[in-house]
Amino acid sequence: MDISREVLQYLHYHPRSSRDEIVKGTSFEGSDATMKRLIAAGIQKGDIVAEGKARATRYRLSDQAFIMMPLNLDTYFAQDIDERQVQTCFNFDLIRQQLPTVTLFTDEESALLQELQAEFRQHISEMTENEYRKEMERLGIDLSWKSSQIEGNTYSLLETERLLRESKTADGKTKEEAVMLLNHKDALRFILDNPDYLQNLTISHIEDIHQLLTKELSVDKGIRHRRVGITGTNYHPLDNEFQIREALQDTCDLINHKENVFEKALLTLVLLSYIQAFSDGNKRTARITSNAILIANGYCPLSFRSVDSIDYKKAMLIFYEQNNLYAFKQIFIDQFRFAVETYF
Repeated sequence: MDISREVLQYLHYHPRSSRDEIVKGTSFEGSDATMKRLIAAGIQKGDIVAEGKARATRYRLSDQAFIMMPLNLDTYFAQDIDERQVQTCFNFDLIRQQLPTVTLFTDEESALLQELQAEFRQHISEMTENEYRKEMERLGIDLSWKSSQIEGNTYSLLETERLLRESKTADGKTKEEAVMLLNHKDALRFILDNPDYLQNLTISHIEDIHQLLTKELSVDKGIRHRRVGITGTNYHPLDNEFQIREALQDTCDLINHKENVFEKALLTLVLLSYIQAFSDGNKRTARITSNAILIANGYCPLSFRSVDSIDYKKAMLIFYEQNNLYAFKQIFIDQFRFAVETYF
């Protein structure tokens, strides 16, 4: 790892550090003048913020760097759950103060996404309505399967296709697994039949989608009013219904004010999962709501078919624990490319 990257990694986990602390906490072996230049370059680039003066100066990452810099997931998850240095509580500043100032995609990433979107628009302009519907149905089957698999559903892709197309359940599977998949189908059909539904995101829209996804499952309806734990992390979501609703409203406001549709979709994916507004079904709701926003704006939806479930969960956990979005952004870009190239 180059030393400038190591300095940023150190400041991510040790905000408000002095220059001496940075030197001791990294593998830096150069002169004091060299470290000064490294930090000054980080400040000029907008990655580091200096606070205080002279010997009292302390350094921290800018919001942009803290949220969007690459973190090494292999190193991070090599640590036991109780050894990781995590933010255990909900970050109230994240949605109102930090994310509004952050640019989620680099110029190169934005250009790639727009190029893929243009390819999608060109391809669907050459399709008949029937051809378009068939591709959307194929994408919907893949999305229903992968979204449910991420949540532990054991149906195979072929079994899912038979269930959704022929209403034939698979042997040895529970009724709940079939219902989960069929609920995805209903939610996607609703979105396709009402393409403008998510032009403007509201709490009631999110609740409607959650209700479609959890119909006939043992899941409490509406915003939860008790604590919920998340397997694999020491991050604890909000447990106060008023604060949950406030966080959801802040999320809706943030997303509605964003002009970039890709940013809207990515923020929906991570923030609805981070808030955990419901007793269950939060990530499913996030994936369908995010796709509804893409569809409402004429963008290609994501099936997530080729994503590894473990990689998805790790990217989500590092957002919970560190509020770092880099790994999940890479998944989003990869899955958008996959969807455009695979279905349309």
